[in-house]
Amino acid sequence: MDDMTGLLAQHGLSLVFTNVLLTQAGAPLPSTPTLIVAGALIAQGQLGLAQVLAVATIATLLGNAPWYFAGRRYGHRILRTVCRISLEPDSCVQRTEDVFDRWGTISLIVGKNIPGFATIAPPLAGAMRVGFMRFMGYTAISALLWAVLPLLVGWIFSTEVEWLLLQLEDLGLSALIVITAVVAVYAISRSIERSLLIRLLRTTRIDVTELGALMEQDAKPVILDVRSRIAQKLEPRRLPGAIPVDMSAPQVPLVAVPPDRDVVVYCS
Repeated sequence: MDDMTGLLAQHGLSLVFTNVLLTQAGAPLPSTPTLIVAGALIAQGQLGLAQVLAVATIATLLGNAPWYFAGRRYGHRILRTVCRISLEPDSCVQRTEDVFDRWGTISLIVGKNIPGFATIAPPLAGAMRVGFMRFMGYTAISALLWAVLPLLVGWIFSTEVEWLLLQLEDLGLSALIVITAVVAVYAISRSIERSLLIRLLRTTRIDVTELGALMEQDAKPVILDVRSRIAQKLEPRRLPGAIPVDMSAPQVPLVAVPPDRDVVVYCS
């Protein structure tokens, strides 16, 4: 056990930095287990709390900064790219935009602890022209709040974490294979889920040409614009005749939709 603890203590900061950096940059890697182990090492006096928090914060800032500048450069379009690589294909861009619209830039402080928001927030902040230093300041606070919880869990359950590390050390190469397999299965399962969702969406979509043809018919389709207010600010253009829909009460505009008309919905 001393060998493994010594190895983790020697390279613990590097592991935390690399794991958090890759996760915040969008790689399909969970970083919570690494922070829990780091918390256990802090309890054992092998690592310093201030050092781990500083490393996690710096890695978060470095991982989020490129997405911020991408959002500033490409606007709302970059959100689609983020969704393609996200481990949370079911996270809704509109939900993130609604949170940002309701709470403003202050939402960046708790953003790391909101599912789906952490991935979308950096490019969205760039697209909304949030000041860079303001973005970095809020992100730093958010990173600290986000890292504290798993570190605290590792601190409290340091004995259990030490026991688990001992079991992994006894397994040797088998443990590495098991851990790699678990991470791979997790990433693959989420990728499959995302592919199935994208395939489902494609089967229910129509392109611009098809919509144009429908709009030339006598019984024109009813077009519903369900974009968030932020999306409409970033892209103010609207399809001709589209009815804006407030997703907090989506049934209101549907009351006036004739049952024999096609309905076309478009969002972000």
